[in-house]
Amino acid sequence: MRALFLKQAGNPPVLEVKDIPTPEPSPFQALVRVTACGFCHHDRSVMAGVLRRGVAPDVVLGHEISGVIEETGNEVTSLNTGDRVVSILTEACGRCDRCNAGREHRCRVGQGIGHGRYGGFAEYIALAEHSLIRLPDGLDPVSSALLACPLGVALQAVQVTAQVKAGETVVVTGAGGGLGSHAVQVAAALGAHVMAVSSSPEKEASLLELGASEVLVGGGLDFAEIVMALTEDKGAEVVIDAVGSALYPSILRSLAQYGRLVLLGEIVGENVNLNLVDVIFRDATVLGTSGVSRAAVKQAASMVLDGHIQPVVDLELPLENAGEGYRLITERKPTGRIVLLPNDR
Repeated sequence: MRALFLKQAGNPPVLEVKDIPTPEPSPFQALVRVTACGFCHHDRSVMAGVLRRGVAPDVVLGHEISGVIEETGNEVTSLNTGDRVVSILTEACGRCDRCNAGREHRCRVGQGIGHGRYGGFAEYIALAEHSLIRLPDGLDPVSSALLACPLGVALQAVQVTAQVKAGETVVVTGAGGGLGSHAVQVAAALGAHVMAVSSSPEKEASLLELGASEVLVGGGLDFAEIVMALTEDKGAEVVIDAVGSALYPSILRSLAQYGRLVLLGEIVGENVNLNLVDVIFRDATVLGTSGVSRAAVKQAASMVLDGHIQPVVDLELPLENAGEGYRLITERKPTGRIVLLPNDR
């Protein structure tokens, strides 16, 4: 089979499509023919060489996978050849206490797909039964690759971690990117008043269409001042940070009393300077989240079928054109996701 490898990290990276043996599924795995795999900022950061923590040597990247089951191991009971499936982001055992509690993304022995083990930038991938979810009829096979990430990740952050309620004001930073734009949709679908913060003025119309009530475009004015002005100095009950450390001071000043800040966008691990007074005297709650459970992916699929949210695919590319995807993500061109089609030549 063909798979995309990172030959040398850098900006730009050196990428190579190579022929390697097709994986053989274990008794508890299924072999999936990959239909599509999302190309996210995580993949871009590994390719650029700025994200190395936990990344296996010579790993095949890609963790946002949709496909069709070609073969199942003899211990697989819930999936059959020909099933259309989507993966969660973790190779989960399905047997430990965390998997049994619905926290498959924190499996005791789990490995990150496309991070600690081979991912979906390949024609085939063998994955554990518990890491795969059968797709309901009516969903597009390509855009379904985004059900776990960014849609499921955004849903878990907004609904489970932040516990957003209808009528609350929610600020989403990094709203012009793949994760942020889907967080905007989810928050709006839950009945929140959404303020989308983006550094890309050309994405304003798209964000309004996705459910933002206001789009705050970066400029000379601290966006916290705009949030306070629009909320009559009350601030936002929730901030979903999908961009990372550079905006933390403004983010904290945007919070209402007893506000909740959910950190979702910082994956590189940069150090930041914060004024803890902004946390203490707001009685603020700061929460971190990553990954996605099976339940969140299933709920995301149901919300797509019901028309409440939609996976946003900006561009489809074959494996050989992954370098173009890297360039576009680096230039912050996509509002949604670029997806690679490993079996499209």
